[in-house]
Amino acid sequence: MTMHLCGPALTTTGKRKGRVKFRNAAEAQRARDLDQSWSKLKADWGAEAETRRRVRAMKAEPLTYSLTAPPGRETQRIESRDTGHAGAVCSKEIPKYTGTKILGIGTLHKSNAVPVFSDEEAVAIATMRRN
Repeated sequence: MTMHLCGPALTTTGKRKGRVKFRNAAEAQRARDLDQSWSKLKADWGAEAETRRRVRAMKAEPLTYSLTAPPGRETQRIESRDTGHAGAVCSKEIPKYTGTKILGIGTLHKSNAVPVFSDEEAVAIATMRRN
């Protein structure tokens, strides 16, 4: 994006405001008086507010950290259900085929395993692999 398309907020010459021009001398005098009174107010209240803030910070209780849970948030201890089993639990046995229908497993293409139910299927699978 080129600079001529950007607004006046995106300037490369700085953020200083130019000299303020007033309509007449009375407005200029009024602005100077207001500026002077504002500076006086800041001087009067600024130091006092700073000391008040410092005194308040010194009176405050220092932060302390406790690694305990607040009351009512503690984790309750729930006892395990008694199943009558003592000792470690064993893992499930690996399932094995105990039927008589499948003769074996044949490989059609690469690692495509196919169940073989008869001798004819085994011969067909063997001839398919060689073609």
